[in-house]
Amino acid sequence: TTAARRAKLPLDQTFPRGCGAYRAINSRGKWRISRHNVAGKWRISRHNVGHVARFLAAGLCCGQPPYNPQLMNAICGLLGAADGLPDLRAMLAALTGGAVYAEEWTDGTLAVGGADGCLAFDPAASLAVVADVRLDDRPALCDALGVPATKCDGLADAALVLKAYLRWGQDCPNHLLGDYAFAVWDAGTRTLFCARDHIGTRPFYYAQTPGGFAFACTVESVLAAPGVDDDFDELSVAEHLTGIALFSTTRTFFKAVAKLPPGHTLAIDCAQGACRVAAPARHWRPEEAPRLPPATDEQYAEEFLAIYSQAVADRLRGPDPIGVHVSGGLDSSSVAALAARQLPKRGQPPPLAFSWLPDLAGQQPKPEHAKEYALINAVADKAGLQVRHCTMDSDAIIALLRRDGAFPGAMAGNEHAVQRIAAAQGVRVMLSGWGGDEGASFNGRGTLESMLLRGHWWRLAAACRTRGTGPWGLLIGHVLPLISPALMLELRRLRRGKPLRSRRGFADPAFKRRLRPRPETLARYFGVRQAQLVLLQGDHLSARIEDWAASGARHGIEYRYPLLDRRVLEFALGLPPEQFQRGGHSRLLMRRALREVLPPEVCWHTSKADPARTDPLLDAQVQALPAIGEELMARTTPPARARYVDMEQLLANLSPAGIRAGHRNVQVRNALCFLDW
Repeated sequence: TTAARRAKLPLDQTFPRGCGAYRAINSRGKWRISRHNVAGKWRISRHNVGHVARFLAAGLCCGQPPYNPQLMNAICGLLGAADGLPDLRAMLAALTGGAVYAEEWTDGTLAVGGADGCLAFDPAASLAVVADVRLDDRPALCDALGVPATKCDGLADAALVLKAYLRWGQDCPNHLLGDYAFAVWDAGTRTLFCARDHIGTRPFYYAQTPGGFAFACTVESVLAAPGVDDDFDELSVAEHLTGIALFSTTRTFFKAVAKLPPGHTLAIDCAQGACRVAAPARHWRPEEAPRLPPATDEQYAEEFLAIYSQAVADRLRGPDPIGVHVSGGLDSSSVAALAARQLPKRGQPPPLAFSWLPDLAGQQPKPEHAKEYALINAVADKAGLQVRHCTMDSDAIIALLRRDGAFPGAMAGNEHAVQRIAAAQGVRVMLSGWGGDEGASFNGRGTLESMLLRGHWWRLAAACRTRGTGPWGLLIGHVLPLISPALMLELRRLRRGKPLRSRRGFADPAFKRRLRPRPETLARYFGVRQAQLVLLQGDHLSARIEDWAASGARHGIEYRYPLLDRRVLEFALGLPPEQFQRGGHSRLLMRRALREVLPPEVCWHTSKADPARTDPLLDAQVQALPAIGEELMARTTPPARARYVDMEQLLANLSPAGIRAGHRNVQVRNALCFLDW
């Protein structure tokens, strides 16, 4: 009975025949508690009674399950199987890292499982959902679904997703606000409908299997599905090692495993026996965001602050301790300040604040670093925060580079130090300012291009004088990208003393010639709104999100991004261009809206340079990378993946002088992460 209640399905619930079995298992399969359909009802059956008794004696079945960081928000599923019933054991084991507790359900065609609370059912409609989800504005959603306010708080987010699907069908993502990746199984039509939120905050990977379809929130779990090959997608490897295309919204390093792009849905039809996978379809179209009606600067700022504050408040839901990033910039500092304002109103303690700067241990910072520490201290003093400084030493860098870069979670840099310290202090939710530059705190790029193309010469000349942009800067920075982005990229690289494209990266020359990876280029944009859309639909946003989701899961930390809230983004996309840049000032909307939230020196700070972070990190790399080079040269046999890498060039760039020059440090990191050393 206790196990049934833990599974969140009432014992007296009646289900259709053939509904299958619902069970809580440990990943090693030593015990299970199952529900079996008997005369249209469920019963509790016990297997391996001795094991169950020991777990009951430990209080694990009747209380909360043992805490397992890697199981947070974890989901996986297997549709169909070439040899009979779908078996999730291998996928769950890869998903949870040998967790003691997971939920699993199967009806004989589909098996789904994951973290506690990820499943919901509507037996009358023959529907089941597995969801990694955190919904916003739940009262409005419940009202639209006809759920009484008295019952709204008692419904899990997964249950609301299922009700939304029952109401709106495959259009339901357009009615959901929040972070989600889910799959709804309709046993009546034998279709599986999958969706990922507008910006891809929750990962969703999938693969076609012999006779079926596998999906999960991690690449490792999909690869563990029966019949999924782990052969590399060599084009992805070549682009990664060449330094040309580091990220993709659809591909992974493995040929068989794909990503569902952010803001897309996927339908799998098994009505005719074999599963047919349709092409992903977009459900979020930022280019269709409506223009806002005319208003004054103050009205826009006031409305934005209300939306932004609500986005932060929605991400504070739950009992878990909250962590925030703090820097001298607008985005992370504003998230931290707004969270610090709202948590005490909820009866919760203030958030724990973390910075990427080194802990000075009572010493004074170097003069060139003092400004950044002063800005962080100003934010902390105004918001009442205590800041923990976190950075990577050489040992931490070596440990990070030993991780397998073919999987997400190996590229987070200083955030790994934050995760380790935050997890030790009990943080389970981290609020980040990532995504502000593409939305609300956009800097107005595209303004001069728009004036140029529209022939607004006097306005263009005035804007250039205000910005201090001379004829050469206008030509190189704004005219040439419209004519030849590739040439612009090479000129910019030469001006900065960096190698040409042909000499960048560390792909083996023969391997590179065989694969012919696509050339690097810059996106063209002809105005402010188009520049925002190009950035929002790029792959860099989801790349960091997926990497932090994977690395954070190892420490039991879930990341939430208020500035990537759909309401915030669509408001920013509807603004007139002059709300971002005017009179020599950029990011005007954020600066006006946050005048009472942030200290003035932070609110009007314009530089994005952060030597207090980059200088110590470079010093640690100068110690770590030569040591890695010595270890690689001492090997009697090269790493198996060395066949893809120009090892001679890579080793030559692991010298302290080459690292300090900094021309290829990103490519060095990519190559070392990919190598299995």
